[in-house]
Amino acid sequence: MVSAQDAPANLAKLAAHRESETGAERNQYTYRQTVTLEELDNRGLARGRYKEIRDVIFSPERERSEQTIGTPENSLQNLKLTPEDFADIRDIQPLVLTEDRLWNYETRFRGEENMDDVDCWVLEVRPRQILEGQRLFDGMIWIEKEGYNIVRMTGQAVPQIVTTKSENLFPRFTTVRKPVDGNYWFPAFTYADDSLPFRSGPQRIRLRIAYSNYKRFEAESVFRPQ
Repeated sequence: MVSAQDAPANLAKLAAHRESETGAERNQYTYRQTVTLEELDNRGLARGRYKEIRDVIFSPERERSEQTIGTPENSLQNLKLTPEDFADIRDIQPLVLTEDRLWNYETRFRGEENMDDVDCWVLEVRPRQILEGQRLFDGMIWIEKEGYNIVRMTGQAVPQIVTTKSENLFPRFTTVRKPVDGNYWFPAFTYADDSLPFRSGPQRIRLRIAYSNYKRFEAESVFRPQ
């Protein structure tokens, strides 16, 4: 354990170590990921939607892969999901501050707060620099005092990608985690409700990513989606 006085100096490394353990453990699990993106009109009503369901599964040879369930639904009118959007869904919104990524970030201790009925340290996380092609996180994370698990994170995947010919904008989001099998905290859901400032006019979007059916893979069995 660390005291409040010691937390700022050690917190990022402790959280990153635990995050690396969490990432390695999550890689041993099958789960279902449901992505729903809605574009909203000026009354807040959905006028287009993208929805896809994927199962992360293992073969009997322990090869991990993703399997799309059915055909994605797409009735979006003004928006198009880009490779960067899918990279954020895969690599930024679920897990972020692992030891191999910590060098990318500068962190600042922001105090203590009870979040989701858990006593937490609060840490601000910002990129030191962003190299071409990188996707990074800019925001706040809440870290469980007892075990240094990340309980919640709120922020944005960066950078926004704007050229004279195109705009690739990304919303602010929140990811909430819950304990799985009593030890590690895995993403339970990600949500965003934000207005993207396109040159043609703002576009409000609503994003939800649900992570469900976490099951630890056993070598003698194969996960079969329901």
